[in-house]
Amino acid sequence: IHCFFIFLSRFQIQRGSTDPNNYKNLGDSFLKIYHTERLFGFYKGILPPILVETPKRAVKFFSFEQYKKLLGYVSLSPGVAFAVAGLGSGLTEAIVVNPFEVVKVGLQANRNIFTQQPSTLGYARHIIKTKGLGLQGLNKGLTATLGRHGIFNMVYFGFYFNVKNIIPVNKDTTLEFWRKFGIGLLSGITASITNIPFDVAKSRIQGPQPVPGEIKYRTCFKTIATIYQEEGFFALYKGLLPKIMRLGPGGAIMLLVYEYAYSWLQENW
Repeated sequence: IHCFFIFLSRFQIQRGSTDPNNYKNLGDSFLKIYHTERLFGFYKGILPPILVETPKRAVKFFSFEQYKKLLGYVSLSPGVAFAVAGLGSGLTEAIVVNPFEVVKVGLQANRNIFTQQPSTLGYARHIIKTKGLGLQGLNKGLTATLGRHGIFNMVYFGFYFNVKNIIPVNKDTTLEFWRKFGIGLLSGITASITNIPFDVAKSRIQGPQPVPGEIKYRTCFKTIATIYQEEGFFALYKGLLPKIMRLGPGGAIMLLVYEYAYSWLQENW
């Protein structure tokens, strides 16, 4: 699955067909990475996601439940409450993951062979030493990350629970499983399509700048506007295919695990 992170980052940081490192499509990117960086090129930046994945998911679902409880005191329709709780969980999640994203994107943008690139810890130390812990250093691109996770979770949870409440429950356990999986799949795909402009902006801000020493991509909305003006509307959707391939099925599996684990805990605890 990690190779989809690589494809996503590489597609999003490239600046159109004039970019000398341009990838034409998913197959082309696979072959070029393999030929120039070999097999381990697909595993660049793998340690940050491994370190943050479990706490990230815990924060996502725990904060979603807490925001949902808080919103119970406000007169909102259940559909809106799910979406707002999702937004809150995404914003909370973004604060946790952003430093790891900065390190991950920097490592994945490095086109040297695996043995020539810095270690994860070494690269993180370099960022802290040269840029610090703030918005120019280990928390660079925080606004874009807030947008990415906030919008994703808002659509993801809002779509899933609203659609699930519309489509009747199936008494057959197998069909019920596939009902939930299908809704979860659509939730992940819809959320990915909705939030990807923020994802592209995040990659541009956190990745290497076009001219070394000059910061072109600094703030979230200005970066989105610059990409739109220079490269067109569809440039804001770069990397959509690998994103959907990862977060469509992955989003469905996450929601199924959450649903069944939550149900089991309610029954047994």
